Amino acid sequence: MNAEQLKAAWLAEESIAHIKGWDFSHIEGKFKSEEDDMPWDYRAVVQKYVKTTDKILDMDTGGGEFLLSLNHPYELTSATEGYAPNVALCRETLGKLGIDFREMSDCTHMPFEDNVFEVVINRHGSYDPKEIYRVLKPGGIFITQQVGEENDRELVERLLPGQEKSFPGHHLKKQAALFEATGFTALEQDEVYKPIYFYDTGALVWFARIIQWEFPGFSVENCWEQLLEVEKEIRERGYVDGLVHRFYMVMQKQC
Repeated sequence: MNAEQLKAAWLAEESIAHIKGWDFSHIEGKFKSEEDDMPWDYRAVVQKYVKTTDKILDMDTGGGEFLLSLNHPYELTSATEGYAPNVALCRETLGKLGIDFREMSDCTHMPFEDNVFEVVINRHGSYDPKEIYRVLKPGGIFITQQVGEENDRELVERLLPGQEKSFPGHHLKKQAALFEATGFTALEQDEVYKPIYFYDTGALVWFARIIQWEFPGFSVENCWEQLLEVEKEIRERGYVDGLVHRFYMVMQKQC
């Protein structure tokens, strides 16, 4: 394709970059991430600590997909979400099941009373250690897998040179220390960096528009020259790549 055709194709990807839940099927086969090949299994960690009699909360549940897959008793299940399209989806899918769903866009003011939950889980969502401490019962467990500050940095730099980190200080050592200072004891924790590959520039365009917090201000027009360089590298090398940064923690509220 010539430059005019490339721009038209990339603008088309940009225009349809919307997501419900956490569904990346649109670019399936055009990128590869080893995000699922972690030294820990988030699901297994959650199942290790959650008992069927526990009252649990899933923060930033997305579309509720992972939460529902746990098959936890609905009457003992709560969830929050702040992204508007997912809020509507959760009200429809979770609410009708009897799950206590509440819209929440500010993690520093959680819409729950004190000492409510045995377990709070959080996969890639924001949190406030003090609020987590408040809503957990004594001895309660907080389980989280997080996207670290170095996530996709090579790709961000390719498209937006000089762009500052979206979440500086978001790495295991600092975050674990914040929880311990709040009154938690660490039960498990680990951190890892894994490769991510893009084999198609249009897929990277779609991805960058979806992950707006990592690629602020990205657009085909604003990053045209950088995208042409990405396209050149993909044609010559077969891909462009970066690193996925993940960490997880299991923290217990001290009794």
